[in-house]
Amino acid sequence: MKKLLSLRSLVSVTMSLFLMGMSAQAFAATYQIKENDTFDSISKQHDIPLQLVLEANKGVDPLNLQVGQAVQLPIQPAVKAAATPAPAMEKVVKAANGKEHAFTRQLSVVATAYTASPSENGQWAGLDYLGNKLKVGTIAVDPSVIPLGSTVYVKGYKYGSLPGTGMICRATDIGGAIKGNRVDIFVPGSDASNFGMQNVQLFVLK
Repeated sequence: MKKLLSLRSLVSVTMSLFLMGMSAQAFAATYQIKENDTFDSISKQHDIPLQLVLEANKGVDPLNLQVGQAVQLPIQPAVKAAATPAPAMEKVVKAANGKEHAFTRQLSVVATAYTASPSENGQWAGLDYLGNKLKVGTIAVDPSVIPLGSTVYVKGYKYGSLPGTGMICRATDIGGAIKGNRVDIFVPGSDASNFGMQNVQLFVLK
């Protein structure tokens, strides 16, 4: 019986240490919010992918960060060294200015447009999901399809106040109707209704 109890105790201690280790590995540090901080600026400052920062702080409103508030900085998963693969031809997309951009994924998406009008964004008019000011190049995405913080190239749209037929964008916004292969492109002005729904190509850049 004593041996059995000892074994159970050993298992219990081992599990506790394992869970403590998992907990310690989950977050690298606690960070205190400073004036003008956003999750976007924090991810850039600490060189941590934005999506990881957001996942580590579920339940924290990105638009309501308070000075002195504690948030978690996650540890990036270690990447195991792999055998050097055979050289592969890099996939690139050519922008309207002729510059080539390497990309990892190409998606066919349906694009709509939105503005900074309070009628569309309520009390957060003029800001994206991360607290950045809306500007040409801001797009709203479904984070389960395109991670927030991704830099993308969008082409194939037709709209007078947007550059050419393609532009570099950052996925820093979300929307209730933006699910799956849907994106919402910010446009200047107060009315985006004439943009309609357009089929465009989106390239997730490296």
